[in-house]
Amino acid sequence: MKKLFCVLLSMILVMSLFAGCAGKSDSGAIKVAIVQQLDHSSLDEIRLAVEAELDRLAKEKNMTITYTEFNGRNDATILNQIGAQVVSDGYDVIIPIATMAAQCMVTAAEGKNIPIIYAAISDPVSAGLTGLSTVTGTSDALNTAFMLDMMLAVQPDIKTVGLLYSNSEINSETPIAEAKAYLDSKGIAYLEKTGNNAVEIVAAASSLVDRVDAVFTPTDNVVMASESAIAETLNAAGIPHYAGADSFVTAGAFATCGVNYTELGTYTAGMAVDILCGGAVPEYHMMDGGIITVNTETAAALGLDYAVFSQMANTVVETTTAE
Repeated sequence: MKKLFCVLLSMILVMSLFAGCAGKSDSGAIKVAIVQQLDHSSLDEIRLAVEAELDRLAKEKNMTITYTEFNGRNDATILNQIGAQVVSDGYDVIIPIATMAAQCMVTAAEGKNIPIIYAAISDPVSAGLTGLSTVTGTSDALNTAFMLDMMLAVQPDIKTVGLLYSNSEINSETPIAEAKAYLDSKGIAYLEKTGNNAVEIVAAASSLVDRVDAVFTPTDNVVMASESAIAETLNAAGIPHYAGADSFVTAGAFATCGVNYTELGTYTAGMAVDILCGGAVPEYHMMDGGIITVNTETAAALGLDYAVFSQMANTVVETTTAE
C-alpha cells in the first residue's frame, strides 16, 4: 500500500511539473520576449543560443514555446517602449540581453510578476538587478586583474595604458575602477578616453595613437559595436587592444579572457524554462571564464609573441578577423 502511494505521489508530481510548464497564454504556448540591447556579434551569439536552447527544451519537455525578438538599438527610449509592449501583450517571461535592456524591462514589468531572466550582465549588483523576487540571470563578469596580467606578460615594459570605454555603459564602471587600481599598484600610467556613441568612441580611440602602449576595454557594448574601426586604427599604430569578450577579438582586437557566450545563452534559456516549470527564482549565475582568445592575424601584424598565454589558462583559442 505504501509503495502504491509513493507511485501515485510521483505521478502527481510529474503531472504537476508538466502542468506548470504548459504556458499561461491563451494559446497554451509559453510566450518569451527576447530583448536584445543592440546588434553586435557577442549579443547576437547569445540570442541565437537562447533560441536554440528554447527549441531544444520545448521538444524535450513536450512544451510549446514561442519567442519574439526585439532590438532596442542601444536606445533607452526604444527599450522602454519595448518593455511596455511586452507587458501589454502578456508575455510569460522576458529575456533581456545586456544591462540597459535588463534595467528597462525590470522597470516596465514592475509589479506584474513576470519572470525576467537576463543575459550577460557584468555587474548585476551595481545595475540594481539583485534582490528582486522575479529577476535573475547570468553574469559575464570580467576578471580585470587577469586581463592586465595578460597585458604585462606580453608587454612587460609597458609604460602607459589607454582605458577606452563608454560613459553610458554601467558594465564598464567596475572594471575600469579595478583597472585604475591595478595600474596604480604597478606604477603604470593610464589615459582615459570615453564616448557615448560610435562616432565619439572611434574618435576616442584615434586620440590614443602615439600616446599609449596598449589599450584595455571591458565588456562594453558601445565600444564593441565599433570594434572593427577601432582595431583598424590601433593595429595600424602598433597598439594592441585587450578587450572584454571574444567578439572584440574576431573584430580585430588582439586578445581577451572571458566566457563562452553560446554557453551563457544556453544556460540563460535553461534558467528561464526551469523557473516557468518550477516557479523558484534562483540567485544570478556567474559564468565560468578563463578562456583566452587571441587574434593570430593581429598578433602577427603587431609582432607579438603570445606563447606565454598557454601557461596562464587551460584553454587558448586562436582565431582570425571575421570577414
